[in-house]
Amino acid sequence: MPAHDLSLLVNAAQEAGKIACMYSGPTAQVWDKPDGAGPVTEADLAVNDALEQRLRSARPDYGWLSEESLDNSERQNCDYVFIVDPIDGTRSFIEGSQTWAHSLAIAHKGSVVAAVVYLPLRNKLYYASEGQGAFLNGQVITCSSQTRLEGAQVLAAKPMTESRHWRDAVPVFARGYRPSLAYRMALVADGSYDAMLTLRPTWEWDIAAGDLILREAGATSSDRFGNPLQFNNPDPRLDGIVAGTPAVQTDILEALKPVT
Repeated sequence: MPAHDLSLLVNAAQEAGKIACMYSGPTAQVWDKPDGAGPVTEADLAVNDALEQRLRSARPDYGWLSEESLDNSERQNCDYVFIVDPIDGTRSFIEGSQTWAHSLAIAHKGSVVAAVVYLPLRNKLYYASEGQGAFLNGQVITCSSQTRLEGAQVLAAKPMTESRHWRDAVPVFARGYRPSLAYRMALVADGSYDAMLTLRPTWEWDIAAGDLILREAGATSSDRFGNPLQFNNPDPRLDGIVAGTPAVQTDILEALKPVT
């Protein structure tokens, strides 16, 4: 990875924020994607177009995977690939909330090596490059020191507290929620929460950037079965994600009910 790939992502994310903020979420034009894939707004598309133009012109040999671009197999032939969610948390954007984010990552042979999660309305710029630590607005961040799932602060949707997901009794933890998966992962990275999880099939663009940021902050991550996260797959969906401090993440994996 060229040393300046991270700065390319940072600058692109900041440009994306300026574009997205030109639109008012509640009044932006909205369409429903086919097959119940959720909403998309004119802001999503404008940001996606700007990012694709800027990033691909800067790195024409890198592949491209974005929520708002038609996917094709060409990226499978690239050692490096951009993995982008132009606006992560589109429903939050539509509602006029501040908890949506731009999620930008570069993966090299399946592993994320540079990443940015930017929340322009919250003035939060998270970023990381492989082996160089994780940062929020220029300050080093680290995950919390929590060592037990019991009593931990966990970001998860409410269905995660249903007994059908757990081997025994539902673990006792404090549940929080944010609509953006990328933001949830960043909040684990900066120590605001001890873990996050989702058990549903998860798109790579939702979690690629957050995965590197939280790992560089000392947290660990895997899919719901404990397998390492690998990116730029032919089918860009992973088997959920469980991330947190090393001890809490292990506790969650051990407590989850196996899927047969």
